[in-house]
Amino acid sequence: MTSPDLPDWPESDPRFRRSDVSAIVGRGDAVWERSSRDVLRWRVKTASGFAVESPGAVSRGDRVIVTASLFNLTVVEPVEVVAVVDEPERVGFAYRTLPGHPVSGEEAFIVHRHGDEVHITVRSLTRAAPQQPWRALYPLLRIAQLVARRRYLRSLR
Repeated sequence: MTSPDLPDWPESDPRFRRSDVSAIVGRGDAVWERSSRDVLRWRVKTASGFAVESPGAVSRGDRVIVTASLFNLTVVEPVEVVAVVDEPERVGFAYRTLPGHPVSGEEAFIVHRHGDEVHITVRSLTRAAPQQPWRALYPLLRIAQLVARRRYLRSLR
């Protein structure tokens, strides 16, 4: 759904809240090499305060537990990697949420080059999870997503 392989993200399912944000990571080959390696090893999540049970290289079909700790509360986020792109000018992956995740949807982290500039793009499609208490807490989770998204955009600098 988040199409990490495509530079232009086509229209998506209107039942999901859509976000597509980008930032410059830096410039040059060294930044590209580091960022393209790190994005495929969950660095966007781990540098943003999340723990990943298996922070090795991502592979399509991997099922991973991501955890977030906030105010002595640990939130478990089960996910499955649904797409991986590893091209000369574009590297990244997408995962979908699994039952038990606080929200329902998909998220992608993509590193790409424009000339000498290295960019990160974060795409997400989100809606309330079907189960309680997460469904009732969805408005608060939206605020948490905004904070996390800002962290994601700074994670590879």
